[in-house]
Amino acid sequence: MANEVFHYDNRIVRNFALATVFWGVVGMLVGVIIAAKLIWPDFLGFIPELSYGRLRPLHTNAVIFAFAGNAIFLGVYYSLQRLCKARMFSDALSKINFWGWQAIIVSAALTLPLGLTQSKEYAELEWPIAIAIAVVWVIFGVNMMGTIYKRRVKHMYVAIWFYIATFVTVAVLHIVNNLVVPVDLFKSYSVYAGVQDALVQWWYGHNAVAFFLTTPFLGIMYYFIPKAANRPIYSYRLSIVHFWALIFIYIWAGPHHLLYTALPGWAQSLGVVFSVMLIAPSWGGMINGLFTLRGAWDRVRQDPALKFMVVGVTAYGMATFEGPMMSFKNVNAITHYTDYVIAHVHTAALAWNGGLTFAMLYFITPRIFKTRIWSMKLANFHFWIALLGIVIYVVPLYWGGVTQSLMWKQFNADGFLSYPNFLETVTQIIPMYFIRMLGGILYMVGAIAGIVNLLMTMRSGTLEANEQAEAPAANWKNEPMPEGGFRHRWLESKATLFTVLVLITILIGGLVEYIPTALVKSNVPTIESVKPYTPLELEGRDIYIAEGCLGCHSQMIRPFRSETERYGEYSKAGEFVYDRPFLWGSKRTGPDLHRVGGKYPDSWHFMHFEDAYSTSPGSIMPSYPWLLTNRIDTTRVPRKIRALQSLGTPYPEGYDQVAVRDLKIQAEEIASGLRNSGFYTEWDNDVVALIAYMQRLGTDIQARPGQETEPETEAETEPTAAAGGSQ
Repeated sequence: MANEVFHYDNRIVRNFALATVFWGVVGMLVGVIIAAKLIWPDFLGFIPELSYGRLRPLHTNAVIFAFAGNAIFLGVYYSLQRLCKARMFSDALSKINFWGWQAIIVSAALTLPLGLTQSKEYAELEWPIAIAIAVVWVIFGVNMMGTIYKRRVKHMYVAIWFYIATFVTVAVLHIVNNLVVPVDLFKSYSVYAGVQDALVQWWYGHNAVAFFLTTPFLGIMYYFIPKAANRPIYSYRLSIVHFWALIFIYIWAGPHHLLYTALPGWAQSLGVVFSVMLIAPSWGGMINGLFTLRGAWDRVRQDPALKFMVVGVTAYGMATFEGPMMSFKNVNAITHYTDYVIAHVHTAALAWNGGLTFAMLYFITPRIFKTRIWSMKLANFHFWIALLGIVIYVVPLYWGGVTQSLMWKQFNADGFLSYPNFLETVTQIIPMYFIRMLGGILYMVGAIAGIVNLLMTMRSGTLEANEQAEAPAANWKNEPMPEGGFRHRWLESKATLFTVLVLITILIGGLVEYIPTALVKSNVPTIESVKPYTPLELEGRDIYIAEGCLGCHSQMIRPFRSETERYGEYSKAGEFVYDRPFLWGSKRTGPDLHRVGGKYPDSWHFMHFEDAYSTSPGSIMPSYPWLLTNRIDTTRVPRKIRALQSLGTPYPEGYDQVAVRDLKIQAEEIASGLRNSGFYTEWDNDVVALIAYMQRLGTDIQARPGQETEPETEAETEPTAAAGGSQ
């Protein structure tokens, strides 16, 4: 059969490579800035858009969706064409994918510093941008699947399996987690509340890590390691087990982010079981990658791409062992809410995702520009300085995280907390923050050196925008089922069936966890005394979200003696039924706030927001002077009330017409009290609303004199069961 001549589209590959390195530097720079802010809280002055709380989600979105996201498209667009022996399905869709994704990134870079956020981890972007992400992702998927359908190779190689799983699962996760009711163009409320929102968010959040930061990079690993090493993959059978076991098990593991919280105990237990099971397929993938390099270590020593791949795959093995270990409840009790989690995440992000990204760039760039790497010495410098930076970054945070937790839990011989002042546990680890910042700077220096090397490589060659190739025409689409029953090789020739099976596989675990908690509201216990937020408290909560306060403060007291002694009664599921979104937090740089209501006078909060050092000497919380001058936009209040009513919040009918009146009455009372204490403020300043919210937290279930707290209805169980566990 005569070969057909066709051309690979290298221009789209070049474009994604340039976007990857540009946004990588941006994301790393923002990371270094927020690391500096944990040492010098008012670094870069009192500019709201540059505050820690607003920059942190910008950093995570930049490195995940801008840097890693463009890297995914880079790897897919380069490898898929060559695996399928076909040009991408549509050049137009490729361009829309590229420019649409860059527009989404720019919109994130504009909105997040302005405080326009849903506040959900890895899903902060407001609803218009979330819709744009879905549209562009579907365009990418159509382009990818179209290319697979027109391929000239009968069997879909392993990398393509992981690309299909990435497309299908990310689409499902993104759409389900971003179901909201808009208030206006810049504000929305989640259709889920409290415990339901927490489950759905971490079903999404954990699997965003799984299917955005893991499966596509595994596909990249399966393509680029054999290509760079010039050796076949170690085990085809192991790759089959690795793929199907991974995508089935991963989707169940999200609840391990919510151990010892108000999430139902059965969901927590499922998360633990499947997290531990994840070790097997994850290490199967690591073994497959590293064993492929057996006998090729001379090439590893010479090739910077292979060096980065070895470190990346090794880090993948480390992170996928550490994650399941952290899902054991006794380990989670020590590591959760501490900087240990930050170290764990960055081990994977810097070495696994960063390592494979730079490996791809070093592999692809000289090939599409028909030249050599400009400087091997600079490439080796990049590798070693990046590796050193990773070690210097993560080690002090591992140490600091354990130090934090042990100090939180330490009791003296008399039975009292050894460190009752939370601030003592913060100042102890500030030196660790300084060392961590140095590690981040070293990694960024290495990245900049690598980018200079890559740009000079591009300059020394010429882009072969349409690379000629040839392959026999496909004639295999009606291949019969092989004798002897089902064969995986046969399935690899059936793209539609394969995709449907992937969808079914990932939906099983998702539906088992999603339906009972997220859809059956009666399964969430309620507490009669818990009422909706007043309009002023609602405004204060939205300000709290906009300022990114949940990046440092949790609102979830776990049923440990150390936490109930420090903060008060443990948190119950029924307390969060009106929380859209939930604000349980992921890390404590500051103390938990769930019982802060009534703990301090209004004047203390006013001083704390104006200058935290004045109330808490040694604090690393930045100042928020703009809260004392910014004004509440009362015109949005009726729309917010109507949106929440549509979601079932029991405000009286017609309350949207009088909500502003009630807001002003409550605000005037707080402002008057502050003025009487010598702190001047207008009733509609942001600080008044935020104080109202702070003073509300945890007060709904506080017992009145001579009374017990009201039990949760429909689930009147022992305290440890209601809270999902005990220490």
